[in-house]
Amino acid sequence: MNAPTATAPTELPRIDGDTPTLRLFGLLEVIAAKDQFFTLHGLVEETGLPKPTLHRMLQQLEAAGMIQRDGDGRQYSTGVRLRRLAENLLLNNTVHGARHLVLRRLVEEVGESCNITAFSGSEVLYLDRVETAAPLRFYLHPGSRVPAHCSASGKLFLAQMSPAQRRRLLAHVPLERFTNKTLTTLEALEEEIETVKRQGYALDDEEFLPGLVCAAVLVPRHNARSNMGIAIQAPVMRLDREKVIARLPALKRAAEALADIEAQAEKELQHSA
Repeated sequence: MNAPTATAPTELPRIDGDTPTLRLFGLLEVIAAKDQFFTLHGLVEETGLPKPTLHRMLQQLEAAGMIQRDGDGRQYSTGVRLRRLAENLLLNNTVHGARHLVLRRLVEEVGESCNITAFSGSEVLYLDRVETAAPLRFYLHPGSRVPAHCSASGKLFLAQMSPAQRRRLLAHVPLERFTNKTLTTLEALEEEIETVKRQGYALDDEEFLPGLVCAAVLVPRHNARSNMGIAIQAPVMRLDREKVIARLPALKRAAEALADIEAQAEKELQHSA
């Protein structure tokens, strides 16, 4: 009889530091990586820290607004203050200038307004935007938010989730109707998401604002889920659906350029650590 094969022990996330503040920061890093609710018991198993210690740390983070209780009170999720912190970092970090240059060059190439987006909570957050010089345009400034279900970028972010994750998120988000083309049922949205997965891009065909058409692609991230999209928006009278799709190659080139910027910034961060 063969001896049983030993399995390598699973490496637990390290939550250490010279001060209580640094240990709280380490716990926040573990929490920020989660895409669903978490519990005290789950964190005890995941980190190996004593239950009383973790309970005290969670109380401190909850009091600071970094996490919040959900459901039956035994589950936690990221708090408003932590999400705002993440958004501000995305809006103002050191690679903003390089990103903005890519966006400006894209607008010069396609002749229409373009934006960079991220997924925040259940909405799409505009990280940056460059307007076209054309006289007719829609103004949406950086920091603006739009619902995911009627946004080209939002559909891309939703398409990266598992069906269970999408159901859990959208169960608490009304699929509000903004135009007669807005998708307002989960069935219609799931069908659209399957199309987005096949195509590799997403469209907003007058679903958020009448007369506005939009196409978006994700900024690729190696072996990880992307939380950045890039999109083109234009009045339908100037750029119909087919013309928007014809500009997808330019959009994808810009997405690759943004991916290079993000990868270089991540590499520099690792070298400086």
